[in-house]
Amino acid sequence: MTSFIRNLSSAAHMKKNFDVIVSGGGMIGTALTCLLAQTPMFSDLNILLMEPSQPKQWTLSPSYSNRVSSINDSTKRLMESLGAWEHITNTRFKPVMNMKVWDCSGAKVEFENGINPVAYIVENDILIDAVEKRLKAATNVTVMNGVRVEQYKLPKELNEQVQLQISDGSTITCSLLIGADGANSQVRKTMGVQYLSWAYGQTAVVATLKLAEGSQNSTAWQRFLSTGPVALLPLTDDLCSLVWSTSSQEAKTLLKLPNDSFVDALNDALWREPVRSEAVNAVSSVTRKLLGLVDSQNSTSLPQPPNVAAVVEGSRAAFPLGFGHATSYVAPCVALVGDAAHKVHPLAGQGVNLGYGDVACLVEQLTRAAHLGRHIGDLSTLREYQRLRQRHNVPMMAAIDVMARVYSSQNPALMAAGNIALQMANTVHPIKALMMDRAAA
Repeated sequence: MTSFIRNLSSAAHMKKNFDVIVSGGGMIGTALTCLLAQTPMFSDLNILLMEPSQPKQWTLSPSYSNRVSSINDSTKRLMESLGAWEHITNTRFKPVMNMKVWDCSGAKVEFENGINPVAYIVENDILIDAVEKRLKAATNVTVMNGVRVEQYKLPKELNEQVQLQISDGSTITCSLLIGADGANSQVRKTMGVQYLSWAYGQTAVVATLKLAEGSQNSTAWQRFLSTGPVALLPLTDDLCSLVWSTSSQEAKTLLKLPNDSFVDALNDALWREPVRSEAVNAVSSVTRKLLGLVDSQNSTSLPQPPNVAAVVEGSRAAFPLGFGHATSYVAPCVALVGDAAHKVHPLAGQGVNLGYGDVACLVEQLTRAAHLGRHIGDLSTLREYQRLRQRHNVPMMAAIDVMARVYSSQNPALMAAGNIALQMANTVHPIKALMMDRAAA
């Protein structure tokens, strides 16, 4: 069974040398540790998962969490490979059969994948619990909770080891350190790599909502407002999860509103009439006529989102939004995954999927290197992981950043550009198919 080191005093008596240390036991770090442990090539490795917070005894609450993730097909396959997907389906999740997106100028795009879901909405706590249940079966993993790393000493040569000075004064070492320690990653800071980051001046308000009508609620809805996107993600036939990105000042106001007033403000945001700009309307009209030559059946009617009846008491919360990307994910014997390497706006729901993609890619590259007899911290192996992931992550992140800026702008030129982009995505089917393929990868 997995060995759990629960506190500082017991940490002093633990093993001091490991093959791999994963710093950060959130969704990404836990999945990475589990995948390494289950990979036959690594059955003899000694792996340590370090998490500074104390372990929590999690049980499924009747109330839904306000922190959920939109899981794509690639992440679903990863969970299946870990043996965690069955636990998720036996707990609770919601398939999203179609997605409807529209903006304030009246443009729209709708995504569907025939009889197959376009995504799956899963609470973050359930994702972690499902993977932890699988991790407890590992025989080569030590999980160390409640211990903080005071200092990392990274090697300059392959034959040196990574040293971690932990908060009880002892030192532990490893041949490969993986930073899964979040957007403020201490591992990344120790690497000294350039980190491109900026704040959007926006805050995401999250909550659990009760719908006025509960019937086959399997659609994800997202409307772009001038202050940011507002999205409803289905949880059950009569419940949705809200992610409302708006200005930081408006977010403070929304959090303070009485429940009824908050619901009124949300319904207004979803249903208010599109902004009528003569310039944007003219461009939209011309675009619609031209695209009508491509698809004469293209409907101009706007999506009809459900009415929100109530917000679940105590479910409202908020967190600031920003962008971040490490120019390098690797160094000798060190690799970054998840938010430690990249952070994106939640409007496309791809943040956690990018992280899980890092997990699958890194373990695949480490496995190939092991078959070739390479050291587990081999820099050429880690650079191949970086090349593959940056080739995937950077275009996706750039597209999300552009969307966040264009669709939150009141500039008529940008509004017109956004209108054209949505109409083209909805009408030119190869473009829509490409967008869906990239989101599912």
